[in-house]
Amino acid sequence: MSVTDEKIMPKSFDETLARRVLDLGRETLSIEADAIRALQARLGDDDSFVSAAQLIMACDGRVVVSGMGKSGHIGRKIAATLASTGTPAFFMHPGEAAHGDLGMVTKNDVLIAISNSGESSEILDILPAVKRLGARVIAMTGKPASRLAKLADVHLNIAVDKEACPLNLAPTTSTTVTLAMGDALAVALLDARGFREQDFALSHPGGALGRRLLTHVRDVMRSGDAVPSVRPETSLVEALLEVTRKGLGMTAIVDAEGRPVGVFTDGDLRRVIERMHDFSDIQIRDVMHANPRRVRPEQLAVDAVAVMEEFRINQMLVVDEDDRLVGALHIHDLTRAKVI
Repeated sequence: MSVTDEKIMPKSFDETLARRVLDLGRETLSIEADAIRALQARLGDDDSFVSAAQLIMACDGRVVVSGMGKSGHIGRKIAATLASTGTPAFFMHPGEAAHGDLGMVTKNDVLIAISNSGESSEILDILPAVKRLGARVIAMTGKPASRLAKLADVHLNIAVDKEACPLNLAPTTSTTVTLAMGDALAVALLDARGFREQDFALSHPGGALGRRLLTHVRDVMRSGDAVPSVRPETSLVEALLEVTRKGLGMTAIVDAEGRPVGVFTDGDLRRVIERMHDFSDIQIRDVMHANPRRVRPEQLAVDAVAVMEEFRINQMLVVDEDDRLVGALHIHDLTRAKVI
């Protein structure tokens, strides 16, 4: 067996090492939690946070977030959070910006430049060009006296006492605090814009909330020949054949104008069988359930789910504004669409 074929086994920790691993994990969380609490305490020491929010709210363009290394990774997340909560934003790598990507920035934009030291050469190199364009600059640094902080229109102080790294070298606490500052800014802007669940859903159509708030009955209902329907004078036997053909476990009963007057389901059939032994001459009007629940195509699919759950039914009829049958909905349709 070759070395590459051998299964690599994880190192087994002895009791002392296991205890140290756990202690360091707890200490890391404690250090980072303390740093966020410190950030919270000093957030109102000056007007920088409010000024940053006002600057972005007044922006006619987009928010451009930039940072190198770990600051860049955090910047990508901040840009994504802003974009998904109503503030158009994107991430721009400062190295690529110096080689053409700066063309994405306009005078109407706001640049959020992230550098813990405030001295990142890649950020400082593009700052003069950004300012010449007329874009405004918000700096996030841990050094208020740094060049980046002084060149910015607004400075957000993300200083930390120490990194959680035992060597006090790897960006840990500082990146956590930067991320928290970005979240705080995004949430403040979300509220200032009057951002609602429906707005969130528009930028998250593939998520659970998006499906709940953007999926309408017309998007998931059966229509046309797939909708089972018979007239009131139809025999029960013929109605059962319609139920079987369409595979919805029910059929609508409609009048001459196509308006539902009743519904007959598999459950109704079981109840008929319990009462009668011979139903060859029975018309569907004699055993149908009158005044069936219905929903409109333009209603949200979650509204149909609520009615189904309230009345413990698995199917619903869909009618237009004139109460004419235009579709049918089964609980399985909603499940497949991931509305529920």
